[in-house]
Amino acid sequence: MWKSIKKKYAPYLLYLITKFIYATNKKVYHHPKDDKEPFVLCMWHGDLLSQIFNYHHFRKGWVVKALISENRDGEIIAKTAELFNCGAVRGSSSHGASKVLMRALRELKVGNDIAITPDGPRGPRYSIADGVVIISQKSGKNIRCFNAIPSKYWQFNSWDKFVLPKPFGKIDFYISEPFSVKDMELEDAKSLIKTKMLQHSLI
Repeated sequence: MWKSIKKKYAPYLLYLITKFIYATNKKVYHHPKDDKEPFVLCMWHGDLLSQIFNYHHFRKGWVVKALISENRDGEIIAKTAELFNCGAVRGSSSHGASKVLMRALRELKVGNDIAITPDGPRGPRYSIADGVVIISQKSGKNIRCFNAIPSKYWQFNSWDKFVLPKPFGKIDFYISEPFSVKDMELEDAKSLIKTKMLQHSLI
């Protein structure tokens, strides 16, 4: 019974808490010019909450869909994201990965953006999985790195060191210039992405 209650009401509670936190923080955006092209949004798993606000300030009226796992926690995350006008591509990175890849490529082809956490869903923290490189190379779309650094925050003792900003502080939001990993070897591409992602990351 508790699991069904959690599944039903947790997204709404998370939505309200998140809205309150970000409404009470000063927000500073470090954004490049928008080239109006679909892209692959790359964000750390422990920093994903902030990127909903980062994205919607950068692109108003666009559609973004996040790759979200099919487990119970993924269901809560997907429903919470929906409340923030963020869609989902559900699937597993270990089972049926090819189907997830094809769905992501279809979304990019019709002009939507795709968001992915390269170190999710199980880590290790700040690692880069192959998926982000494969999606970018097969779609021909550029990557943008999304980060946020709050002045005050709680950091959970989870594998991803999940960050929740505290109210009444300041949050700096960062988006990189779009970059391509076309024709790069897999490990070289992953190294480049990690370097760019770590430029504005909490250690």
